Amino acid sequence: MLISISLILLIGTFSGWICKKCKLPSLLGMMLTGVIIGPYAFNLIDASILNVSAELRKIALIIILTRAGLTLNISDLKKVGRPAVLMCFVPALFEIAGMIILAPKLFNISVLDAAITGAVVAAVSPAVVVPKMIRLIDEGYGTDKSIPQMILAGASVDDIFVIVLFTAFTGLAQGNEVSVMSFINIPVSICLGAAIGFLSGFLLSKFFEKAHIRDTVKIIIILSVSFILVTIEDSITVSITFSALIAIMFIGIAMQRYVKETSSRLSVRFNKLWVCAEILLFVLVGAAVDINYVTDAAVRAIILISGVLCFRMLGVFLCMLRTKLSFKERLFCMIAYMPKATVQAAIGGVPLAMGLECGNVVLTIAVMAILITAPLGAFLIELTHKKLLAVSTISEKISV
Repeated sequence: MLISISLILLIGTFSGWICKKCKLPSLLGMMLTGVIIGPYAFNLIDASILNVSAELRKIALIIILTRAGLTLNISDLKKVGRPAVLMCFVPALFEIAGMIILAPKLFNISVLDAAITGAVVAAVSPAVVVPKMIRLIDEGYGTDKSIPQMILAGASVDDIFVIVLFTAFTGLAQGNEVSVMSFINIPVSICLGAAIGFLSGFLLSKFFEKAHIRDTVKIIIILSVSFILVTIEDSITVSITFSALIAIMFIGIAMQRYVKETSSRLSVRFNKLWVCAEILLFVLVGAAVDINYVTDAAVRAIILISGVLCFRMLGVFLCMLRTKLSFKERLFCMIAYMPKATVQAAIGGVPLAMGLECGNVVLTIAVMAILITAPLGAFLIELTHKKLLAVSTISEKISV
């Protein structure tokens, strides 16, 4: 196991550095490292690590979402308003619609199978988008109009919406009935998650004000609370639940509001934690990619993914209507909402494991979506943010 961890960190760091030197996103090198040393190529990663790969990826996601919360001001979320809410579900719905229209023609699958495929592909990757938006917030690009805050919030929520749709569609494919409660649970889980997270962050803030402990210990406490919330969400079997990932982000938001100086220091430390967590996350995402499924249908998959991305961008553009955003700023929002990685790696193989007829097709398209959109989206965000966004000076409100 130790050798595998060493390989992941050393090769992942080096390949990320090489990509940066070539003006490419570092995550591309990390993902390629995972593909090469993963079980479908040279098989250099110990099975014990692969067995807990999902948990390790979740830990990395917890770290970056906590960092996002510590950066995101609640007043910015209020200022964004309607477009942020629409970004949580409209682009995903447009992408699923595009998949239903295009996939049956390209892959000769049913409308239901196309809907399942769309639900897998439609989720934007917070692991790719959130760190990029945090960096833009830190540097002041687009923050006058709360553009990175809007994208960050939307990217953190739309996964919940898409996963509920995926569960409903796969249930239909297996002959089950779709529960109305599962759709009611979408807004309920988001609101409950925000409330639980904000309350947890408030209580932690009061505790940190009275208990004079090192910032390192505070980080351990925050991470422990986050792990408990994720475990509780996973163990709930009733129809109504809460989103642990939203709760985790709102812990940071509450702390940023009530103990601003402490949250600023913790944000810097979480940023340092992310250096290692990022490598683990994207190398393990790459390790989950089975290249064998890609080669047979690569051309058709590329055409399909390009097509549904156009639908997605149209959905993002419609979310921006009746705002004060310029065409360049709207274009940036469309670009920034492209990357896919973590959700596709997590559920791309589920239909195949269920024995569904569309399993291989879904997995192939999910793999191609990761390989195309994660590095391309990250690259385009880096390439265009200085050209399309203004460096903020005075806060402005988006007109809604």
